[in-house]
Amino acid sequence: MQVLTPRVDLAGFLERVAKAPGRVLMLDYDGTLAPFHVRPERAVPYAEVLPVLEQVVRSGGTRVVVVSGRPADEVPPLLKLSERPEIWGSHGWERLLPDASRVVERPAANVQEALATCAREVESTQSAGARVERKLASVALHWRGLAPEAALAAEQQARTAWMPAVDAGSLELLPFDGGLEVRAVGCNKQYAVKAVLSQTPEDHAVAYLGDDVTDEDAFRAIKLRGLSVLVREQFRETTADVWITPPQELVQFLEHWRVPRT
Repeated sequence: MQVLTPRVDLAGFLERVAKAPGRVLMLDYDGTLAPFHVRPERAVPYAEVLPVLEQVVRSGGTRVVVVSGRPADEVPPLLKLSERPEIWGSHGWERLLPDASRVVERPAANVQEALATCAREVESTQSAGARVERKLASVALHWRGLAPEAALAAEQQARTAWMPAVDAGSLELLPFDGGLEVRAVGCNKQYAVKAVLSQTPEDHAVAYLGDDVTDEDAFRAIKLRGLSVLVREQFRETTADVWITPPQELVQFLEHWRVPRT
């Protein structure tokens, strides 16, 4: 584990986790809990990580929140935990609670129309092996696994097609590991983090773990209240406080959150 922010006392934070009156652990899914896979439905958690996360959830002492760009319904079948954690899907636009109740926000009708147009504009990339994913409030173009030339062509086509809608102000462009996403402005992972923190007492220990540039806004949102953790095999520039590598260091970090409810 490598501390990136000089003011952060990682050892002191981990000691405080066990002593805090409450804990909130927020985690991205793809690239953080699970390695990337060309077939997203096969992106299952690291084998070493899942048992520890199961113990964290079952202990009852930590509010576990998965914050993902995926649709919320895709996460539980992949996690296969005995108790469903709280899941914020579609970058915060939908929320699936442990009791299976759901809260959904939707973009305005004109924004949904713009997203539908964006999806049509990149459909032709699928003939070269790219994948277009239409989500609740975004369109993602995936090129993971393609040859570099094909990936670059898909990216250039998407950027050219999507920039007019982005310049209009209702959509934003967001690169991610293995693709590019155009997303409705309004909700993001920062929004989810701020909503969770607004329900969290000041004396609780909180952390957010993520891997991608889509997690950077969440890192910034949590820094004044808790620890931001980059989970990634290879380092990249980040605003996170700490860098850990999966799966071993991720397991070590999660083990500190197995605190039984008092």
